[in-house]
Amino acid sequence: MRKPPPDLTETALLKALRAGWPPAAGKIEFLPLGAGSYSWSVVGRWFARVDDLGFDPAGRDEAFAELHRSLATAVSLRNDSGLDFVLAPLPDQTGAPLRRLSSRYALSLYPLVDGVAGPFAPHPPADRAEIVDLLARLHDAPPGLAPRITPALPGRSSLEVALGDLGSVWDAGPYAEQARALLAGRADDIHGWLAEFDRLVAELPADGVLTHGEPHPGNVLRTADGLLLIDWDTVAVAPPERDLWMLTGRFATLVGAQPDPGDEEVLARYTARTGRTVSEAGLALYPLWWTLADIAVFTDELRRGEDAPESLAYLGGYLRRRR
Repeated sequence: MRKPPPDLTETALLKALRAGWPPAAGKIEFLPLGAGSYSWSVVGRWFARVDDLGFDPAGRDEAFAELHRSLATAVSLRNDSGLDFVLAPLPDQTGAPLRRLSSRYALSLYPLVDGVAGPFAPHPPADRAEIVDLLARLHDAPPGLAPRITPALPGRSSLEVALGDLGSVWDAGPYAEQARALLAGRADDIHGWLAEFDRLVAELPADGVLTHGEPHPGNVLRTADGLLLIDWDTVAVAPPERDLWMLTGRFATLVGAQPDPGDEEVLARYTARTGRTVSEAGLALYPLWWTLADIAVFTDELRRGEDAPESLAYLGGYLRRRR
């Protein structure tokens, strides 16, 4: 998020910091990091993160509860399970990892760590062994409060409605017709991907482990003491391939990069560390899940008339790259 939310004042943020973490109620500076939440530096010692609980008020309480469980799991992983690579929030005065700022926003506070996160790109080959070892430790950890999830496809029903409406004019916004044309050009393929998704889900082993969900380089902080995994809002009990596919050439293909060799070495190292056999169906399923979920999100935004040229660009990118 490049700018602070217009409906959240600095005064409200300082008041919440003062109530939850009194030492942190000092000078704050907005950080235009452009990630999935709003960020501030607090007195040069802490990092405040504000999460948007959603446009629809009806879903905000559930979103807050889910985020609370996820961040509480991260705190437990670091403090109780000894996973020092987990960058977890600092509990407030009541012991909670998260505070409600308003109906729409939630606040958490982190130590300000001197480090650099990577891009949304494949892991450098030199980092893969260390990342595999971190994930092996995570996958052996107790699940805590993390939810158990199945690879259901969010937004599937709205995507299927859109695919059934390709013969009509989409006039809700400036990019709706362009989105319709993009989808029309790959409609048969998208139907095939949905069928393939269902087949892979049926082949997926039923066992689950504690997964991060998005362990790509953008969520890995390189510090003088080693690598830290950040952004734990996606933590969940799921098949291990939910994490592992991001260490393979499938992730490189998804982001439009050239795959490097080494998948077999990475997966063999994971099996040696955990004793788990990696499922080929799982490795194929999760990049397809990511692709279809994003196609559904961007299609819905553009059909609703949002003036979002970046959504059109992302939609086109997925439709071009997926074969």
